[in-house]
Amino acid sequence: MKRYGEVIELKSDKLEEYVRLHSAVWPKVLERLHSSHIRNYSIYLKRFPDGKHYLFSYFEYLGKDFVGDMRAVAGDKITQDWWELCKPCHAPFPDRMEGEWWSAMNEVFHTD
Repeated sequence: MKRYGEVIELKSDKLEEYVRLHSAVWPKVLERLHSSHIRNYSIYLKRFPDGKHYLFSYFEYLGKDFVGDMRAVAGDKITQDWWELCKPCHAPFPDRMEGEWWSAMNEVFHTD
């Protein structure tokens, strides 16, 4: 199992929409994530006094082919439709790695 953390800015004017969307994630999107060996997926919201909002995600990957499984997620039509609703809510970091939407974070500490 490998843990992943990611971060992205949430557009302030899209806060309510994003929270509403994630109060009822489409079952087929969740099934695709599960089929691609994603477990314990969480998204956290942090609001800052300056009006900026950030989303932090965490998930565990249980598979053996991360690139292939992520390709399957990205190639799924239902997931693509879901992303079309979610992406306008995001403001990706300009210095993110090529191919990233959410920016990967490095784990600096973990305990069981």
